[in-house]
Amino acid sequence: MNIFGIGLPEMAVIFVVALLIFGPKKLPEVGRSLGKAIRGFQEASNEFQSEFKREAEQIEQAVKTTAELEPKQIEPAPAQHDTAKS
Repeated sequence: MNIFGIGLPEMAVIFVVALLIFGPKKLPEVGRSLGKAIRGFQEASNEFQSEFKREAEQIEQAVKTTAELEPKQIEPAPAQHDTAKS
């Protein structure tokens, strides 16, 4: 079991330290608060990702529309002669 790069032994140590700091009565409340904070962060992250994807798709659609409206005009490059011959 590996969550956020933390294995089971590390999680056990964190739990014991939290139990010593907050005590058994306060620990469930701290856990709930931490869970809510993590859930809020995940929701904000998902919202940011979906907004970013939506904007990228709109930009891509605008570029495609612009490319279809403008005819491609490719002119051959004029041949350049070397005027400074040594």
